[in-house]
Amino acid sequence: MTAGLVRPDAGDVRVGGVSLFARHDAVTAQLGAVLEGSRNLYWRLTVRENLEYWGAMRRLSMRGARRRADELLELVGLTDRARNTVQTLSRGMQQKVALCQALMHRPHVLLLDEPTLGLDLESGEGIKRVVRQLAQEGTAVLLTTHQLDVAQELSDRVAMIRKGRLVLEGATADVLARYSQPVLTVMAARPWPADVAVRLAGLPAVVTGADTLSVDLADDRGSTLYEVLERLNPHPLLKIERHQADLAQVFQEVMGEGLRDAAATPAAALSAVPVREGGMAP
Repeated sequence: MTAGLVRPDAGDVRVGGVSLFARHDAVTAQLGAVLEGSRNLYWRLTVRENLEYWGAMRRLSMRGARRRADELLELVGLTDRARNTVQTLSRGMQQKVALCQALMHRPHVLLLDEPTLGLDLESGEGIKRVVRQLAQEGTAVLLTTHQLDVAQELSDRVAMIRKGRLVLEGATADVLARYSQPVLTVMAARPWPADVAVRLAGLPAVVTGADTLSVDLADDRGSTLYEVLERLNPHPLLKIERHQADLAQVFQEVMGEGLRDAAATPAAALSAVPVREGGMAP
């Protein structure tokens, strides 16, 4: 719908305050899109020929298209592959070329569908680096992915959709904080002594493993952890961590609520949106 390919049953899509459906050509000129896989490219054309073709389709002059192609190939580290046909490139390189194609006309909004799916570590990191740079420079990026670690790493704001309905939306940091628990995990440098449970009697601390225990801070007044540490002294500790939810846990919790509410298996998608202040939001 954001790309203008499907008209919604209700509502509107606005880019820069302009309705996509009222002024389709004007708005889509501000959009760039990268589909999952290599469906954005002509495999028998060279990398440069692909970019020049799509630049012309976006009404760039030949000189402007060549100059822009050079800029983008340098950005993604593919300058030395400009004369290679797309079909000879690795999947990661093809994805980078597809990203360049979408950026030829300097779009205000970039739509990315699973941009790192199936890529090796190096290629995936390269794509993420470019996405971060684009967001920092002011391009609004709407990223749809089921790779929740990628969404968590890249997004400023996150949304979850179940059966076509928005069920969660907010700043990524706020969403993670909302689903994190007031619990500390204490890890010892060696197994706890046999009397550790006796030492901790009366405190909200539970031994969870041979060398770990959890401390519940739900009713903490600022002294609970210090009391626990005092009673554990002089046993050597390795580290203390506060529970921090990740998007995978949030996703399971949110979709689990849907299962309980609807008693049905939902379809789900997650969108991560790196945006600058004042940029596009879902």
